[in-house]
Amino acid sequence: MTSAPSPSSLDPEIAARLKRSADGLVPAIAQQYDTGEVLMLGWMDDEALHRTLTTGRCTYWSRSRREYWVKGDTSGHFQYVRSVALDCDADTVLVKVDQIGAACHTGARTCFDADVLLKAGPKEDLEEGLKQGLLKEGADSSTAASDQ
Repeated sequence: MTSAPSPSSLDPEIAARLKRSADGLVPAIAQQYDTGEVLMLGWMDDEALHRTLTTGRCTYWSRSRREYWVKGDTSGHFQYVRSVALDCDADTVLVKVDQIGAACHTGARTCFDADVLLKAGPKEDLEEGLKQGLLKEGADSSTAASDQ
């Protein structure tokens, strides 16, 4: 695949930090700002990130259509940007949004509802960690309180 268009108005300091894939893109995770719900994964090049930062609406690069798209322009399911952060390696963008309507192209609230591969609750996670010696007995406040 050829790379996405390269001319961009993205701040050069931000552009210099980004670690892009071979086709010039970075994965962008959209997360509901107030609940932490992971909504979807899209792709951004420098220009899509610039547009996202300056318009307050998520802009992505469509790898299949080879064009920019603003979430909600055709579906009415808007993503209003609340914050944007780079991960520690600067190779992934986290966009915290206020999602209006479905985030997934299937019409689901999130792209991650349909195919859950593993589901364990916090109690099961703690118990398993204790069994494997990964956590110390006092790591959980409720466990620590009962030991005193």
